[in-house]
Amino acid sequence: MFDHVGLKVSDLKASITFYSAALEALGLRLESSGADYAGYGPSGAPQLWLHAHGGARGPGAHVALRARSLQAVQAFHAAALAHGGRDNGPPGLRPDYGASYYAAFVFDPDGHNIEAVCLG
Repeated sequence: MFDHVGLKVSDLKASITFYSAALEALGLRLESSGADYAGYGPSGAPQLWLHAHGGARGPGAHVALRARSLQAVQAFHAAALAHGGRDNGPPGLRPDYGASYYAAFVFDPDGHNIEAVCLG
């Protein structure tokens, strides 16, 4: 059901220390990192992403849900907009994420970034 989850964090270094220790017991490890992000998951497949965020705390979670087809991504986007969501990226290919990464993004009524993604 889930493809990946992104969380905004105020102190990336402290969060990496915490998540590295806490997730090790689950067989998950730091798989990708940079100056403002870190990705955790099984070997070669980070699924929990931390993103440095210096702004005010509040809603801001990103949840990506796996879709079975391009049409499902399109239907997700249309239904979300029809039921109180706000557009954050229409259905389409996202080649910067991957050659066959097709996704749509909406903000839910609380401002969380919800994504539907089909990977091929």
